[in-house]
Amino acid sequence: MSPIPGSGLAKGLAVTLRTMTKKHVTAQYPDVLPELPPRSRGVIGLFEENCTVCMLCARECPDWCIYIDSHKETVPAAAPGGRERSRNVLDRFAIDFSLCMYCGICIEVCPFDALFWSPEFEYAETDIHELTHERDKLREWMWTVPAPPALDPGAEEPKEVATARKAAEKLAAAEEVAAAQAQADAQADAEPGTEPGAGSGQGGSS
Repeated sequence: MSPIPGSGLAKGLAVTLRTMTKKHVTAQYPDVLPELPPRSRGVIGLFEENCTVCMLCARECPDWCIYIDSHKETVPAAAPGGRERSRNVLDRFAIDFSLCMYCGICIEVCPFDALFWSPEFEYAETDIHELTHERDKLREWMWTVPAPPALDPGAEEPKEVATARKAAEKLAAAEEVAAAQAQADAQADAEPGTEPGAGSGQGGSS
């Protein structure tokens, strides 16, 4: 069936009329920043304390825009008679955002949670060479990374969070015991007829 003559023009005019009746909204950027979705891919932040220089991110990057330099250091033995160990020390971690295509593969393959997405997007430069950002800049972006979304009510607590919480609770309990013992010793020292550090009932003369 052939279209009715003038139907395309009528549709175009209908779209124009609907648009004319809507309120226009102008984004006042850069005075008012936009509200970005929680999982926006702006830049990549580096938490270098977690980086072990495993090179997985650089090897898996399809654009080869991650540059990593490191050196090895010898770690003394933890106990007498133990063996010395060597560890990688990060010297340089840079990302060339003029080549990066924001695929996020480097973040996905990092086994030690050293790379995160940051919603920051205002990093335009007049020189393309200045789009290669070193680790100090990547670390600054790390502090703009939003917190992960809350778990579902019935979800299991992450193992790393549970381990950290148990360690913190154990440390707090040990500190409470030490504080109580110190307070008890101080009270015993202050009581007349007791020797310093002695418990109750053990002081005094027969």
